[in-house]
Amino acid sequence: MKKTLFEDARSRLRNVMEYAKLPEDALTYLDHPKLLLTVNIPVRMDDGSLKVFTGYRVQYNDIRGPTKGGVRFHPDVCVDEVTSLAFWMTVKCAVVNLPFGGAKGGVEVDPKALSRLELERLSRGYIRAIADIIGPKRDIPAPDMYTNETIMGWMANEYYEIRREQLPGVITGKPVYLGGSKGRTAATGRGALDVLRRYITREGLLPAELTVAVQGFGNAGYHFARLAREEGFRIVALSDSKGGLFSIEGLDPEKIMARRSQYKELREMLYDDVSICEEAEHTVISNEELLELEVDILVLAAMENQITAANAESVKAGMILEIANGPVDSEGDALLEAQGITVIPDVLANAGGVTVSYFEWVQNRAGYYWEEEEINEKLLRIMDTEADNIFDLAEEKGISLRDAAYLVGISRLSGAIRDKGVKEYFQQI
Repeated sequence: MKKTLFEDARSRLRNVMEYAKLPEDALTYLDHPKLLLTVNIPVRMDDGSLKVFTGYRVQYNDIRGPTKGGVRFHPDVCVDEVTSLAFWMTVKCAVVNLPFGGAKGGVEVDPKALSRLELERLSRGYIRAIADIIGPKRDIPAPDMYTNETIMGWMANEYYEIRREQLPGVITGKPVYLGGSKGRTAATGRGALDVLRRYITREGLLPAELTVAVQGFGNAGYHFARLAREEGFRIVALSDSKGGLFSIEGLDPEKIMARRSQYKELREMLYDDVSICEEAEHTVISNEELLELEVDILVLAAMENQITAANAESVKAGMILEIANGPVDSEGDALLEAQGITVIPDVLANAGGVTVSYFEWVQNRAGYYWEEEEINEKLLRIMDTEADNIFDLAEEKGISLRDAAYLVGISRLSGAIRDKGVKEYFQQI
């Protein structure tokens, strides 16, 4: 019987047991989410009809601090997915040593089918439904798939209305003029590039020598590709949900994004539903073809479970960088490792976003704001430190980068659980 997404995600816990003795209580705590809330959100549509949408918020573990995690709007949102994402956020925050636990939220909806006013009503309705369990010291939502800074601004404002006070630290990823942080938009892509740069330097490689294919041309994938090209990497392929482009000479992500944005404005579209495949200057390929390209680095910046047992043996890249959450399942991971393909895992590679969200939370609570240059410096300092910790540990123990990352994160979580008191302690009484 095929494992659920959450069962597959949770199986990573068992892998680290080979390399570290964890208290039994730690595994018991980390096997289960602390809180899972399902809500129904009634929304008055523009035509006067009433629709009810199902939403979720999962707070997985708060042993290291208030929980933190995004909110996604997508037709496939379900309890299994949101719980898995909350688990990964718990590990990720520990991997980069942030004082947060992990959470995630979502609404089962096709946001592209909504008008702007319907989208605002849904966003505010979601916050009304979960307001009792969030707050700057309890659980801090942020943007995720098909949510953005405008939606975060609506959500924050709705929370202020409910509480009758300004509490900007309740939501991160807000517009800068509404208490958001400079540098947040590009943070996930920037952090991922820094980790990649750190790794290839250790391997004695140079950006100009390497070809890169990027699956996923949303916020994270675009900013990664843009910044990577500026550093000299040759971006030979890009794709979105409808397909991709290929050019052995290299692609210009900024030019492609500008063209797509122009089409979007002409068609008055709310979301970027214009495919980059409409760019006629380059060869059009499918997402499946992109995953099988002979490139040095394959960047996965789309959705979970893009590489599984079904296609892992077709991957020809020398290295994979995970910017999406869970883009390689455990069976695919084992096959990639058997082929000698290095995977830089999501819980490290995409942590730039939550790190700058942490900076936003700190700035909101202090009422003192930093310039973008300072934000970027602080981000890279954290990413460099934790990347080196993981790379050194993987080399020392002869394990994969994923196992090393989970070992770092789970050890920090386990330490917090142990210090709270575990079975071994109470047996001494």
